[in-house]
Amino acid sequence: MAFNFQFNKTESQRLQKQLKMRKSALPILKSKESALRAEVKKIKTELENLEAHLNRSMEHNEQYMGLFVDFPDIVKVSKVIVSSHKIAGVNVPTFHDVEFDILDYSLFLSAPYYPAIVKVLQEISVLRIRMEIASTKMTILERDRRKTTQKVNLFEKVQIPNLEDAVRRIKRFLEDAENLEKSSQKVVKSRLAAIEMADVAMVSA
Repeated sequence: MAFNFQFNKTESQRLQKQLKMRKSALPILKSKESALRAEVKKIKTELENLEAHLNRSMEHNEQYMGLFVDFPDIVKVSKVIVSSHKIAGVNVPTFHDVEFDILDYSLFLSAPYYPAIVKVLQEISVLRIRMEIASTKMTILERDRRKTTQKVNLFEKVQIPNLEDAVRRIKRFLEDAENLEKSSQKVVKSRLAAIEMADVAMVSA
């Protein structure tokens, strides 16, 4: 963090205030980063489990896979119920349920496997929707985690060290200036004392 600063008490106070704010914020940012990292890992595992579940479902119902192409479009998603909540201060979607519209079909005129395929389609649809929402959640959290990590690094490795260095340099400058002023005052006092002594000596003579 390259910045210009003045060598005076007001500037020192301003920089110390900034330094205090960043030092106070750093533990909070680190805690947030840790929470987001853990949550991203958790959702990644959830996605892997959902994908495994989907694969198992498709393998288990392999006898119906070839029938999907010619199967009438009678299973429709009518509503996906999703809420929003915060994780480490970040708004993310949370899956709750899926509602379907099943178009009427004749049990007598339709093939006997229709109910089974309807059930399989519903199961696969729910799994894919859950995966999509989980993926969206992970993307949001990972993006915020990266931003938080960048901010932690900026504070910890750049801004705080530079502010500490600036405050030290101003303090040293002010101390040197104060010492120089005291030395000058001593010199002036010594000269005045010498002059006064010389005047006294002349009067005595």
